Amino acid sequence: MPTPRNCCPQFRRYSRSRTHERPTFQGIYPPVVTPLHEDGSIDFDSLGNVVDHLIDGGMHGLFVLGSTGEVAYLTDEQRVQVITRIAERAAGRVPLLVGCMDMTAARVVEQGRRAVAAGADGIVVTAPFYALNNGPEIADHFRLVAAGVDVPVFAYDVPVRLGGVKLAPEMLVQLGTEGVIAGVKDSSGDDVGYRRLVAQNKAAGSPLKLFTGHEMVNDAVVLMGCDGMVPGFANVDPVSYRRLWDAATSGDWATAVSLQEQINSEFEIVFKPRGRGGDATGLGAFKTAMHLLGLISSPRQPQPLPAMPAEDVAAVREVLVGTGLLK
Repeated sequence: MPTPRNCCPQFRRYSRSRTHERPTFQGIYPPVVTPLHEDGSIDFDSLGNVVDHLIDGGMHGLFVLGSTGEVAYLTDEQRVQVITRIAERAAGRVPLLVGCMDMTAARVVEQGRRAVAAGADGIVVTAPFYALNNGPEIADHFRLVAAGVDVPVFAYDVPVRLGGVKLAPEMLVQLGTEGVIAGVKDSSGDDVGYRRLVAQNKAAGSPLKLFTGHEMVNDAVVLMGCDGMVPGFANVDPVSYRRLWDAATSGDWATAVSLQEQINSEFEIVFKPRGRGGDATGLGAFKTAMHLLGLISSPRQPQPLPAMPAEDVAAVREVLVGTGLLK
């Protein structure tokens, strides 16, 4: 069920009405699910419910149009609509990072400017794709994007979606020291590479805010050194992630580990579906869980992703009931 309103009054809230300074970008920024009606159109009522659920669950900010938001399947018009509606519903309560994924810098700048006009406080950008670029050219890609928008830029390191292209720690820290990028969202799954990035960033004076997209090892990554989390599963259980963050950042590692293990038992929903592509499996499990919890009106995913079969829905339900998320 949706997070009860005001269930966590101790959580401090960001507000544009209280400050003209840019947000510090720290804490938990879940990638917001984009709910759809059965006909495939965007369900803006459910989207508003999700925004409230996340903010009331203690999230420090929102990541709009990430992989979990199914950004790759949305038209340019739909992307702007999603940003606008989320910005309106958030109403300055938390800052918004917005994914601006496109093939080359000129196209990303267009996406970025539309995002800023719709309410983005910062944008998240991958390396170029389809275009064949080497390391120095990828660095210049980020420089061109940063020069074309007037909000902070985060580099999105997600090799699985870019044909294996990995953003080198040395390049990222250099871009940070130049003021080109403000931070990194690391979804590489490369713990050694991330550890090197943390060390090099620290040695350079910490010019970058480092966020992790590693759902099942957030406790360890906070210990390793990160400034924030981007957990897709927080769409289902934001409160547990906030409690984990608070425990870890206060040094209560026993509680942090316990909460991570609890979350991991809930996260088993993504391992239940079989015979589907990556988006249809993981994101389909998230949407199915959110539908079962009454957060969204339908678990529909964009075409060509198939509906989850009844046996997989039952398996997701079993996990939710077994972990106490669904009564």
